[in-house]
Amino acid sequence: MSRIRSYYQDHPCSEQFICKTCGRLVMPEGAGSDHRNHCPYCLSSVHVDDLPGDRAADCGGIMEPVGIWVKKNREWALIHRCVRCGHLNANRIAADDNQAKLLSIAVRPMAQPPFPLEKIGEETEHE
Repeated sequence: MSRIRSYYQDHPCSEQFICKTCGRLVMPEGAGSDHRNHCPYCLSSVHVDDLPGDRAADCGGIMEPVGIWVKKNREWALIHRCVRCGHLNANRIAADDNQAKLLSIAVRPMAQPPFPLEKIGEETEHE
């Protein structure tokens, strides 16, 4: 692994960038950590890392937020999936992330269950 590619594993990421999904300017300030890894407005990212901060991925696909993971310490993390290659990654939420967007992702399994909700009543009647 090259020194340049692994730089962000040990150093803060202080660059601003334009989000490739929503087109908004994203500033490093406000994230609540030294590593801004997704847009606080649309919560999307870009597939640049194989491991956090290594910049080793050559894919460059959009990482869309597909779920929320609540870690053992009750901290929330975003689950991202690359639309190009399918790579999954977890990223801590940032202090300035869009709270309404986070909640909409968290409740998505209830709003769009993988089975008809009517089945729940049928299954409990037979118990």
